[in-house]
Amino acid sequence: MKQKIRLACAVFAAAAFAWGMPAQAQQWPNKAVRIIVPFGAGGGTDIQGRLLGQKFQQSMGQNFLVDNRAGGAGLIGAELVAKAPADGYTILFTTASLAVNVTLLSKRLNFNPLTDLVPVSWISSVPLVLVVHPSVPAKNVKELIALAKKSGRMNAAHNGSGTTSHLSIEMLNLFAGTKVTPIPYKGGGPAIVAQISGETDFTFATALAAQPFIKSGKVRPLAVTTAKRSSAFPDLPTMNTINPDFEADNWYAMFFPKGTSKDIVAKLNAEIIKALKSPDVDGFIRKEGGEPVGSTPEELTAYFKREVEKYAKVIKAANVVGE
Repeated sequence: MKQKIRLACAVFAAAAFAWGMPAQAQQWPNKAVRIIVPFGAGGGTDIQGRLLGQKFQQSMGQNFLVDNRAGGAGLIGAELVAKAPADGYTILFTTASLAVNVTLLSKRLNFNPLTDLVPVSWISSVPLVLVVHPSVPAKNVKELIALAKKSGRMNAAHNGSGTTSHLSIEMLNLFAGTKVTPIPYKGGGPAIVAQISGETDFTFATALAAQPFIKSGKVRPLAVTTAKRSSAFPDLPTMNTINPDFEADNWYAMFFPKGTSKDIVAKLNAEIIKALKSPDVDGFIRKEGGEPVGSTPEELTAYFKREVEKYAKVIKAANVVGE
């Protein structure tokens, strides 16, 4: 409900701003705009970026072309945007991995995501789902923690070093005092396969990957990692019930290069809010197990900073090393 109210408020604010929009923003865009997706084609980021680009094109009359620049855990594409001209014609569409990599891969960074990128809008919120193998007798998070402490030998699959799936396991160890062993796999697909085969006791799986195996009974869901309950899993509690700081959101957001006109930022923000209300964009996000959000640039700026600080604490406390 709060997310619906936030989206409605953002729509009102965007409409009010449009009445007094300066000429620079009214003239933008007058040529094709690139949306840099720092991951490969066909994934959730890519598909969502293309859907949004289509909506922008329909509304503003110019092409919004997705340019996949995969590699470096999303940093290659992010750096390209950070160093692009601040003219409104290069947009970054990325995920929560950017907040993790500020700390985890700091030695590889040739830019500062906190100062060299301008937040435009938080697009969507997507939970991870804590699922256990049916052989694990825990029926809720407290029982899982008790089992983990008692056995001292539990392990958990994750999607790769430094992913939100990995850091969720580390947060469980830090906040609950468990000593679960994180087991890395090359992506969410192999991790969930390992989970259903019984190689691991539990995992924090992406909502989309978890859904079919929850329905088939091959895994048992216990909780979601977002701050609020998910409409895709309305009966599941949130992990912040065991600790108020336990939150892992696979969010999506858009950024411009530093120095981009506030008028252009505001115009794109208004277009994002409008696009999020369309049935196809809304439907795709919900199909992915997520929630459309929409935010002001200021809200995303504050949220992004909090995310960087949160993951920095976890990475340092758990001594997580980037691959």
